[in-house]
Amino acid sequence: MDTFWTISKEGQGTYTEKRSKFLAFCHHVTTVEEIKEIIDRYKKEYYDARHVCWAYMLGYERKEFRMNDDGEPSSTAGKPILGQINSNNLTDILIVVVRYYGGVNLGTGGLIVAYRTAAAEAITNCTIVERHAEETISFDFEYIMMNDVMKVIKDMSPRIISQDFGNSCNIQLAIRKDEAPLLRNKLESLKIKRGYTTTE
Repeated sequence: MDTFWTISKEGQGTYTEKRSKFLAFCHHVTTVEEIKEIIDRYKKEYYDARHVCWAYMLGYERKEFRMNDDGEPSSTAGKPILGQINSNNLTDILIVVVRYYGGVNLGTGGLIVAYRTAAAEAITNCTIVERHAEETISFDFEYIMMNDVMKVIKDMSPRIISQDFGNSCNIQLAIRKDEAPLLRNKLESLKIKRGYTTTE
């Protein structure tokens, strides 16, 4: 299955309990570097907050994830945030929850409810969209093959990432993961048809 669910725009949510305020923010992300930049930004912007907790999920297979309690008791912040990501079957998403301490301890149960509720509220205010996992194919070919290559592209409608047409040509294509083997075979068969070998 090459389909997955993610968010198309940022969403925010808030939750208040015993004067503690929880501000939640959802972001669509695709790399760990991007995630680190966003978290650093929130830490600078909300430097006076007691905690900046977060969780993320990456990749259409939903195998790359992390969570952080940022000083809250273990598993009372990052885990319930991640739980909301999992409950909605989302990926390529980061949720940051900023806590301003209100002077009254909430206890582990109260913290779990607070972080979970704030994260859920932020997700509710996002637009959830279905996406397809893509595979990138790089294809080198001679200029004489241009028409044949373009016909394959027209037939299968991959997304063109980049193209370099000189004496020797290269094109970078992105296509749904389950259609990639067929596209690769069609392109390679053009070389065979014209008598080019596909081995180095």
